[in-house]
Amino acid sequence: MLSFNELKIFYGKKTKSNSVPVKIALLTDSSTQLLAQAITGFGVFNDCDYELWQADYNQIDLQIYDNNSALYKFKPDYIIVLRSSEHLLNTFYKTGVNVRENFAAVEINRFENLIQTISANTTCKIITNTYPEINDAVFGNYAAKVVASFIYQIRKLNLSIMDLAQQHENLLLLDMASLVAEKGYCHSFDSKLYVTADMVYNLEILPVIAQNIHSIIQAAESRFKKCLIVDLDNTLWGGVIGDDGLEGIQIGNLGIGKAFSEFQLWIKELKQRGIIIAVCSKNTEAVAKEPFEKHPDMELRLDDIALFVANWESKADNIKHIQQILQIGFDSMVFLDDNIFEREMVRKAIPEVTIPDLPEDPVDYLMYLRTLNLFETASFINEDEGRTKQYQEEAKRVVFQKTFEAESDFLKNLEMVSEISSFNSFSIPRIAQLCQRSNQFNLRTQRYTETELKQLTENNDYFTLSFSLADKFGNHGLIAAIILKKENKNTLFIENWIMSCRVLTRGMEQFSLHAITQLACKNKFSMLKGEYLPTTKNGLVKDHYLKLGFNYIEGFWQMNLNESNFINQTYIQPK
Repeated sequence: MLSFNELKIFYGKKTKSNSVPVKIALLTDSSTQLLAQAITGFGVFNDCDYELWQADYNQIDLQIYDNNSALYKFKPDYIIVLRSSEHLLNTFYKTGVNVRENFAAVEINRFENLIQTISANTTCKIITNTYPEINDAVFGNYAAKVVASFIYQIRKLNLSIMDLAQQHENLLLLDMASLVAEKGYCHSFDSKLYVTADMVYNLEILPVIAQNIHSIIQAAESRFKKCLIVDLDNTLWGGVIGDDGLEGIQIGNLGIGKAFSEFQLWIKELKQRGIIIAVCSKNTEAVAKEPFEKHPDMELRLDDIALFVANWESKADNIKHIQQILQIGFDSMVFLDDNIFEREMVRKAIPEVTIPDLPEDPVDYLMYLRTLNLFETASFINEDEGRTKQYQEEAKRVVFQKTFEAESDFLKNLEMVSEISSFNSFSIPRIAQLCQRSNQFNLRTQRYTETELKQLTENNDYFTLSFSLADKFGNHGLIAAIILKKENKNTLFIENWIMSCRVLTRGMEQFSLHAITQLACKNKFSMLKGEYLPTTKNGLVKDHYLKLGFNYIEGFWQMNLNESNFINQTYIQPK
C-alpha cells in the first residue's frame, strides 16, 4: 500500500493523457483537499486519468439541490458523497431525546431525497459511504439494547443505506464501516486534525480510502479481476505432494493445516461469486490432482477448478495457455504462488498479471489478501456461479478442436444451436452485465443499466436482439446483445453490438448479422448503419463491419440491403 506522501508525489506528477478522463465530483461534510490528492495520486499511479472537482466545504445539499450548480455544470461521471460519523453524532446530540428512536429513518429519507435529486439531473453513478461506528460510551455495552442510543441508530442507518443501494442501480457503496473496523477507529481518526482542520480521517487511512474508491470506479468501468490462478505446493496446502505424499501434506483443522483449509474456503467463495479459478503448478498432473480427488480435508475439488494445468513447463507459458483458453486480458488475472522466484519470472514475462507478494508465513495469507481487495465488482447475478462449468467445457472444446485439421470441420462437428429473442425480464440482468463487462467485442462501448434496457424495450423506436449459444459440450448461455434504433423510415442504426469473447471465431458474427438483416427486411428497412468508436480495449473489432461487407461512408459503416450479397456462412442452427 502506498503511503500518503507517496500519493502526493504522484499527484504532483499528474499529466494529461490521450485517454478520455474520468470526471469525478467530490462532496463531503468535512475537509476534502488531502483526500482529493490521494484519489488523484492513486489514479496517476495506476495510469488512470481522473479529473477531480471538489465542492466547497460542507456544501453537499447546496450543490445537489441547485439545478444550476457548479456540480452539474462539471458533468461528472461519478459523484462521491461522503458523510462522517462525527458530524452525524453532532446532529444526533442536537436531536430531541424523545424522537431519537426515529433518527435513522429521518436520515435515510433525507439521503434518499439527495439520490433522487442527483438522478433527476444526471445519469452519472453515485458513490457514498457507510458510517464507521462510534460508541460514544453514553450507555456503554448496553447501547446495543437501547433503540434511542447512537450505536443502535448508526447500525440501523447503515443497514438502510445498504437496502437503498439495492433499489438504485446507480448507487455504489464505499464500505467505510468495514475499512475503519479493519484499521480500528483509534488508528483512523486524529482528534487534533479534526479540531483544527475538520479532517475526519488521518493520513494513514487516506490511501486505503483512495484505493477503494479507485477499485469501485474501475469495476464500474468494467476493469476488474476475473480469474484467480493458484500454485499448489505450499500455496493451497502445506508441503510438496510429490515428496510428502497424500498423507504428508498439511491441510485440515489441526495446526498449520487450518490456515490452508480456510484459505481454500475463501477461494471457493470467490468461485461461487463468479471468479474463474485455475491451477498452474509445476507437477505431474496425476500427482497434482490426487489431493483434490482423495484427500478428505480438501475444501476445493476438481469441480471448482475451471482449468487445471500441471506440468513441468514454465509457469509464464502455462499462464499464457490459460489466457488463450479463457480469452480474457492478462490484466484481469491474479496469480498466487509462495515461491519468490516463480513470481518474479511471471512478472518479467507477463507484467500485466497482478502478482501479490504472499507473506512468508501461510497463516497470514488470508488476512493479507483480504486487505488487498483484489476482486472488487460492481454487479452480481446468480448466473455468475455457473462460470466455472462453462470454462471447463471450453477446455474440452480446445482438446476437441485439436483432433481436426480444418477449422470448418471442427465447427461443423460442434453441433451449435443459437436461440434468438428480444430483451425480456429474464435476460435483461445478464445483458446489463454484458454491457458493463464487455470491453473487447463492444463496437461503441455504450454502458446500460437494467432500468435503461427496460426502457429501450418499451420504446417503439428500438429493436433488441439477444443470442444464446449451446453446443455438444454445453451451454454458453447468453453471449451477445444488439440494440437497433430507427434512424429514419429507411435506415436502422446499430446503436450497440456486444458479444462475449468466449465465442469468437465460432461464426456468431455472421449469424447475428443474418438475424439483423431479417429483422430489418421484415420491418421494411433498406439500409443498415453501424459505427465503431475506438477505445484502448476494443481494437479487436476495428474491422468488424468491413469483414461483414459494410462500406465506410461519411464516418459510418453502411450496408444497402437491396444491393448486399451477404450470405450467412455459419455452422450455427437457429432454435
